[in-house]
Amino acid sequence: MKKTTLARFISASCFLAACSNVTEQTRAVDTPTTIKPAVTLYHNTTLIDGTGVPAQSHRSILVEGDRIRGIYPSDQLPALDKNTKRVDASEWYALPGLIDTHVHMATLPNDKVAKALLRRQIYSGVTSVRDMAGDGRALANLARRTQLQEIPAPDLFYAALMAGPSFFSDPRPGMSARGETPGQVPWMQAITEKTDMEEAVALARGSWATGIKIYANLETQEVERIAAEARKQGIQVWAHSMVFPALPNEVVAADVDVISHVCRLSFEISKKKPRQYHHKVVPDYASLDPAHPKILAIFKAMADKGIQLDATVWLYEELARMRREHPAAKTIPVKCPADFAARLTQVAYEQGVEISTGTDGMTPSSDLFPALFKELEILASKTQIPNAQLIRAATLNGAKVLGKESEFGSIEVGKKANLMFTRKNPLKNIEHLRTVELTLKSGKAYPRKEFKALGQSELKP
Repeated sequence: MKKTTLARFISASCFLAACSNVTEQTRAVDTPTTIKPAVTLYHNTTLIDGTGVPAQSHRSILVEGDRIRGIYPSDQLPALDKNTKRVDASEWYALPGLIDTHVHMATLPNDKVAKALLRRQIYSGVTSVRDMAGDGRALANLARRTQLQEIPAPDLFYAALMAGPSFFSDPRPGMSARGETPGQVPWMQAITEKTDMEEAVALARGSWATGIKIYANLETQEVERIAAEARKQGIQVWAHSMVFPALPNEVVAADVDVISHVCRLSFEISKKKPRQYHHKVVPDYASLDPAHPKILAIFKAMADKGIQLDATVWLYEELARMRREHPAAKTIPVKCPADFAARLTQVAYEQGVEISTGTDGMTPSSDLFPALFKELEILASKTQIPNAQLIRAATLNGAKVLGKESEFGSIEVGKKANLMFTRKNPLKNIEHLRTVELTLKSGKAYPRKEFKALGQSELKP
């Protein structure tokens, strides 16, 4: 028996030794890390780097693999390898890839619909999106495929939701937890004063979420507990601007990273302050002052703490349009006027608050571009925010929302090659973003000419 065992050991050892060279040769062929990455020079473009500074003409961007390896004046190029591909970008403008900081791809998971919407995003120059609550199982699957470039899509990052138990009577969390109990899954948790917050945050992190979304029906002390534990465990904290009953000033005081939906700040100064997310209170917006001292105090605190505003101004205009076109519909919620939302956003900007561009909606399948373009265009038309700062809002600020600004969001050496190229200058007219010619995500090219418009059936569940 001992001899047999020893013989097997020697045989196995000899096999491993004999095969070591073959194994190393196989690794050299098959392992991606040993494959020399492609190098491409995007030559002589006009650079809009996403930081808000003026454009730089005659710049060349060297992309190696998934990274930006160099940015040079076009007449001062270093010696390049003979295999470097050169792309004439002299008629183009280069920007960082756009970021939509408020989408929903899996409220009721449908892989066909999600892939169609994400395809439209990537071919439009959008390289990252933040999903603000849905079925964590579907979102994890989507996120994996987007980040491995298995499907044409921006990289998807997503939230794990926390709310008071009463919120989970809403049908949406039920759809996002099908097969399980809403409020009792890692990506959608019901929070009470008895919740073990260390465990709850750990469960949220275990769902591979990038951030925790503090949604609704939570008292101030629970908002504070969530935010404190999330910071302790190193996960982003995202919140509605009004958590019901927690007021906007209380949400900001809890030191969250981002608040969503600018119009809900109006409850800070309205006469009636709903205590539940589901309510019928409509503030008298005509009588409210966007520069009310209480609002200014909130914006000052946000600016001081570096808390961003995910404004979603287009959402309010879109809901108003839907009500006009479908006056008999009872399921379209009453929201504040887009003009009021824009004025609030303008005041926030003037007070030094960084704005990000989220949409919380989608355009119809007939639209060749996603809702992010609408958000930027409505901000351009209804606020005085300069186009350079709007581009920053849709790029660098979006990366900050995700806690990924060291990785992407601006065109800098060492960052991911997440870029878009347009034919016309968006600094002159934000609508020129619609002249996108090419998107790069982690260096992979998505030419606009290859985009296939969405079929009407693709957006049907």
